[in-house]
Amino acid sequence: MKCNGSQILIEVLIEQGVDTIFGYPGGAVLNIYDALYLNSDRIRHVLTAHEQGASHAADGYARATGKTGVVLATSGPGATNLVTGIATAYMDSVPMVAITGNVGTSLIGKDSFQEVYIAGITMPITKHNFVVRRVEELAGVLRDAFRIANSDRPGPVLVDIPKDVTAAVCEFQNEPKIEIDQSFDLREADLRRIAEIINKAERPVIYFGGGIVSSGAADDLRRLMKKAEIPATYTMMAAGTLAPDEPLNLGMIGMHGKVSAGRAVDRSDVLLSIGARFSDRVATDTNRFAPDARIIHVDIDAAEINKNIMTDDSLVSDAKTFLRGILPYIKEARHADWMTKITDWRQRLDYRPKDSETCLRPERVIKVISEVAGPEAILVTDVGQHQMWAAQYCGRTRQRQFLTSGGLGTMGFGYGAAIGAKVGCPDKPVVHITGDGSFHMNLNELCTTVTYGLPVVTVIMNNSVLGMVRQWQTIFYGQRYSSTTLDRQTNYVKLAEAFGAQGFRCTNPAEFRAALSAALSHEGPTVIDCVIDRDERVLPMIPPNGSIEDIIAD
Repeated sequence: MKCNGSQILIEVLIEQGVDTIFGYPGGAVLNIYDALYLNSDRIRHVLTAHEQGASHAADGYARATGKTGVVLATSGPGATNLVTGIATAYMDSVPMVAITGNVGTSLIGKDSFQEVYIAGITMPITKHNFVVRRVEELAGVLRDAFRIANSDRPGPVLVDIPKDVTAAVCEFQNEPKIEIDQSFDLREADLRRIAEIINKAERPVIYFGGGIVSSGAADDLRRLMKKAEIPATYTMMAAGTLAPDEPLNLGMIGMHGKVSAGRAVDRSDVLLSIGARFSDRVATDTNRFAPDARIIHVDIDAAEINKNIMTDDSLVSDAKTFLRGILPYIKEARHADWMTKITDWRQRLDYRPKDSETCLRPERVIKVISEVAGPEAILVTDVGQHQMWAAQYCGRTRQRQFLTSGGLGTMGFGYGAAIGAKVGCPDKPVVHITGDGSFHMNLNELCTTVTYGLPVVTVIMNNSVLGMVRQWQTIFYGQRYSSTTLDRQTNYVKLAEAFGAQGFRCTNPAEFRAALSAALSHEGPTVIDCVIDRDERVLPMIPPNGSIEDIIAD
């Protein structure tokens, strides 16, 4: 059949299983938006307040559902407004297809109105970029974009389409959805070799990251942990994979991770890393990280192996293929002495925050959210102190229930991502945890949740400062608070009401519990202003270039 480029785009999106696209219209994509109008019964478009919000929404949708997020923007400023969202997805290995319009092919390179070379701008932050110049190429390019976004290590792909290509006509034929084979053909000899190292270990530890989540390998991980009694610690990107009360769950590792988890890695004799990349927030001092351990690194991306930490053995594989492959070669084992030491470290060293009934302590806020919102709730954070408190106390028990910007650390990520999570998982409660600094970045997306009746609950940790930066200024800069004290007079209750949402202000745990209960039963969005002390700190904390031996615990 003959179709124009815009209809081809819609047909391929539907063909690839896309049911929702987030975006914002403009001149270069008017033909595409006309096709969206004509196909509104087949594909849903969610109009955000800003293209950055749309990109974060596509990201949050992908993280929450495991599907590919799709975002659409016009040329020039519309396209450049996607950059932060694309970079966020790239750093956290989130599958996304970003579609941008551009000026007509005859105008390219002439500094035309709203012309920008978005492919060049985003080249370092995408897995691949496509610039379509002929309508006959469009369907194949779009299919390749979905294939690349989801194959091997997932990530964002950008497709730039000039306006005349969206209007041009050619023959089109539907094809089946692209199926991605993420399995790796691992050699038995390699699996036996690594299994032998694990079987001989006396103080083994598993360190895992987002690769466990993206490959859906949580159950396989538990089987390995239980069979050989190996305790496991995780990066922030894998928070929620293991239930807090699982006996072999050491908790989060890293700059703000559990002291006992860091100590276990530090004293381990075998460290098995699966789907993690030894970032500087985990291996804070690469010369003193797991000094006595034989380090085995399993990762889907060969470029990550020996990049930050030199390993003793490695395999290139996704987490699920590796775990299912190695389990038959792992012997049943118990490590009583090792577990006794870890239990002792947990009791003596782990940070235990104080509580209060008269004021809001941040740890209590997160625990109340976990309890009241229930086990099915998806928690989405912005970036800062609240993010660390949420990661430490989120209480999630399954993967894809804790969404956060880990690699890029994007303030303003949370609201858009919460929109995407709620659109993708309408039956699950979605709680957006943020700080007053992060919330001001993209609070304009409140209009989106109101317009679409999305019951997203926003909890603002309001300390009137840029908390994490201020914490560093307190500890390392002699309490010189340069540009971190916010003199904003925002009334969050009135702000919420002005957008058409409901708002609450809380100063103690009883008020917060009541407000959260009311918010979760409300049919629309809610903003809860939680007043906390500006001197609250995220603890424990490993100082820059330090190790677990340098940890600050009070």
